[in-house]
Amino acid sequence: MCGIVGYIGTNNAKGILLEGLEKLEYRGYDSAGIALQNKELVTVVKEKGRIADLASLVPSDAFGTTGIGHTRWATHGKPNHENAHPHQSKSGRFTIVHNGVIENYTLLKEEYLKDHSFISDTDTEVIVQLIELFAAELSTKEAFKKALSLLHGSYAICLIDQTDTETLYAAKNKSPLLIGKGENFNVIASDAMAVLKETDEFVEIMDKEIVIVTKDGFTLETLEGEEITRASYKAELDASDIEKGTYPHYMLKEIDEQPAVTRKIIQAYQNEAGEINVDKTIIDEILSSDRIHIVACGTSYHAGLVGKNLIEKMAKIPVEVHVSSEFGYNLPLMSKKPLFIFITQSGETADSRQCLVKVKELGYRTLTLTNVPGSTLDREADHSMYLFAGPEIAVASTKAYTAQISVLAVLAVSLGRELGDAEALKINLAAELGIVATAMEAMVSSKEVIEHIAGEFLATSRNAFFLGRNIDYFVAMEAALKLKEISYIQAEGFASGELKHGTIALIEDGTPVLTLITQESINWNIRGNVNEVLARGAKTCVFAMENVAQPGDRFVIPQVHPLLTPLASVIPCQLLAYYAALHRDCDVDKPRNLAKSVTVE
Repeated sequence: MCGIVGYIGTNNAKGILLEGLEKLEYRGYDSAGIALQNKELVTVVKEKGRIADLASLVPSDAFGTTGIGHTRWATHGKPNHENAHPHQSKSGRFTIVHNGVIENYTLLKEEYLKDHSFISDTDTEVIVQLIELFAAELSTKEAFKKALSLLHGSYAICLIDQTDTETLYAAKNKSPLLIGKGENFNVIASDAMAVLKETDEFVEIMDKEIVIVTKDGFTLETLEGEEITRASYKAELDASDIEKGTYPHYMLKEIDEQPAVTRKIIQAYQNEAGEINVDKTIIDEILSSDRIHIVACGTSYHAGLVGKNLIEKMAKIPVEVHVSSEFGYNLPLMSKKPLFIFITQSGETADSRQCLVKVKELGYRTLTLTNVPGSTLDREADHSMYLFAGPEIAVASTKAYTAQISVLAVLAVSLGRELGDAEALKINLAAELGIVATAMEAMVSSKEVIEHIAGEFLATSRNAFFLGRNIDYFVAMEAALKLKEISYIQAEGFASGELKHGTIALIEDGTPVLTLITQESINWNIRGNVNEVLARGAKTCVFAMENVAQPGDRFVIPQVHPLLTPLASVIPCQLLAYYAALHRDCDVDKPRNLAKSVTVE
């Protein structure tokens, strides 16, 4: 959530900040602003709404060789001009942008700023007023550090001081922030994608570190004053990867990229003999455990439910799946030697990181599945496996979800083969994932069929239900999440056998009920459930795999291996959500109130 871009150099920062913020739009935000600093003044422009709205307000002659920019997702105070960042101190000397949540900001107000009048409702303004208070007796650097030492919570901060136009200050704790290195300039960003046009060389900032940046270099140190030397790394991104190209929306582009991502995963995890292969250290670590706990949020949680099914079938190790935001405050009873798998697209998910920190403190071993090498959960876990999905920009996850399931399948089969499981030894996973990729291609080429179904069933509906049994139930949950995320239809995914235990009371004339059927073992059971809602006036639509398809089914899914059906059955569901959103004139890539990288708990 939220995004930060900072620049110090010799060029005008205006265009760099605005373009950088545009690249961070995928993270989700409701207001934006920039501050441009030169030797005469600091120009602050901020407003509720989109970056395009902000850009239209920035004076054409606005100039500053130092600048900071921000996209805000509201946590304290309504989305409006006053609460938008940047925030300034009372005198205007200090200007700040901040991501994260300061948990003790009201206590700090009462203790240090009791007589101060605040312009905004934010926790951020407390930070900048504290810095100015302490700067009356301390240097800017020491005042900044003193303020940071008082903060409880998460933060990524950029600070400028009008009395020192040659320096930019930054710090982080829990929220992501990077230094980007250049010639005669340096940049700060929440995400490398924001500044790839300027540089591809980055240095990580770790928790509770501060960085003092000039156009010629930077100094990294702890809050206690110990200087740190850290090697830079090259961002494994191509600027063209984060462009829409000829697509109208990132989401549609990313749906179409799923066959290529699946094939990339095959290549990444194949050994020289063409067999699927996972690092032996990871396999041994998992096999030495007595229980696996998968911890994730949202779409990643749904992928984890599929992963549980795969791992238990192949490796015969019991698996529990937990919602991160609940797990962190309600730990289950632990077995003697559990292992924790964290699934996260961004590698920065605050709820999951909180859980990672907690289980590491308890001495348990951890594995992260992430799309972003070098991200926080990647760095802090004992082991990592990568998704190889490339940048995912649309808020509603599509290709990361199928990548997560594919990598979980790779892990499950590798575990099973190591144990000598008959089914794991029998399956040629590389070939089966290749079949999945081909099936995906066939379905993304049938967009007009799904578009018609979306128009017929969802264009004007207030709610919808997705039904599934067995592994299809997990996909039904993900399908409902996709639909509600971007079309704002109240959608729910249900185990269809549970209908008669309460949910069927919600069925009335015209209620859309969309059903997934990919498993022969439950084919006729779930068709009986479809008849039950049909008899009560529901408008029904069946998506069935070709081996179980019947006349009257609205969409036939190409057949894939029974354990891998979620990789195929989710494709029409993703397209259904996309076209439903278009029919309802919704912002597909940037749905209201949501953020891509959820960096607050």
